[in-house]
Amino acid sequence: MVLALSACGLVVALVVVGLFVFGLRRRLIQRSGGTFDCSLRWGVPEEPDTSGKGWGYGIARYNGDRVEWFRVFSYAPRPRRVLERSAIEVAGRRAPEGEEELALLSDAVILACHHRGIRLELAMSEDALTGFLAWLEAAPPGQRVNVA
Repeated sequence: MVLALSACGLVVALVVVGLFVFGLRRRLIQRSGGTFDCSLRWGVPEEPDTSGKGWGYGIARYNGDRVEWFRVFSYAPRPRRVLERSAIEVAGRRAPEGEEELALLSDAVILACHHRGIRLELAMSEDALTGFLAWLEAAPPGQRVNVA
């Protein structure tokens, strides 16, 4: 009986520590400011796919001329994807359709982009989208930025 209680206590303690580390990691990512909730779908096929598959929920952070994207449900201290401002080409925007509405946050807008020849989609709130597009257009003189 004591062994079972000890095992249960250990499991509860590990869950609490795991949740604490998730929260701490998010705080560390947001510490420098310039973050927003952003879902990402990498390597999107040319034909529209509204199945909701492939989306990863994350946090994006502006860092100079880059946007760093971190998965929410990860312990990794480094970003999963890094998008350079000069390599991002915006192809268009759309509202979520079909099962995507269930996979994304309720107020999400999807931005179709190309980054170094890879097609990707970013889903974010309207406010975050406005900030993202302003950040893209605010590139230093001499940098090529393609915003549709």
